[in-house]
Amino acid sequence: MRQLALFDDQNAGPIGLRYLPEFISTASEQKLIAGVLALPLESFQFGAFQGHRRVKSFGFRYDYTLQRLQPSEPVPEWLETIARKVEHFGKLPLGSVRQALCTDYDVGVGIGWHRDKPHFDKVFGLSLGGNCRFRFRRRLGGKWERFTLNAEPRSLYMMDGEARSSWEHSIPPVEARRYSITFRTMRR
Repeated sequence: MRQLALFDDQNAGPIGLRYLPEFISTASEQKLIAGVLALPLESFQFGAFQGHRRVKSFGFRYDYTLQRLQPSEPVPEWLETIARKVEHFGKLPLGSVRQALCTDYDVGVGIGWHRDKPHFDKVFGLSLGGNCRFRFRRRLGGKWERFTLNAEPRSLYMMDGEARSSWEHSIPPVEARRYSITFRTMRR
C-alpha cells in the first residue's frame, strides 16, 4: 500500500493529521455500507439532546447521561479486517483499535465543533458514500486558525498529536448521504 501525504508543507494543516485517498476499493465500500445499514442504528444521544445522525458503537461507547465510557458489544467480525488495515496505516500493533463507531449521515446532517473524548488516543475516520468537508479550528490568541480537508469517499484520515489534542473538528451539513466508520485506540 502506497501512503500519500496530503500535506507537503507541515504548516498547511494540523500536525498529526494524515490522509489517504482510495484507502479501500469501491467493492469494499459497498460491502461496508451494507454492513452499516444492517445495524440497529439509533439517533445519537447527547444527554437530553437527540442528534440527527444515526450511530452504533462497538467496543466502548460514551454515555453522556452518566458522563463516562461504558463497555459495548465487541467489534463485529465484518469490521475486524478493515480495523487491521487501519492499524497498518497507523503503524500500530495488531489489536490497537478498541472502539468502532458506525455513523449514517442523511442529507443536511453534520456534527458541531468538538474534540473526541480524552479516553481515546488516535482517531481514524473512513469516509463512505458522499464527500464531506472535515473542518478543523484552534484558537490562537483572539482569532481562530482554520483548515478544511475534503474527505472523499473511500478515504481514510488519522488524527494524532496536535490534530487530535489541540484542534477541534466538525462536519457541516452533508450534501449527499454519507456513512463513516470511526476507529479509535485507547489512552493508556
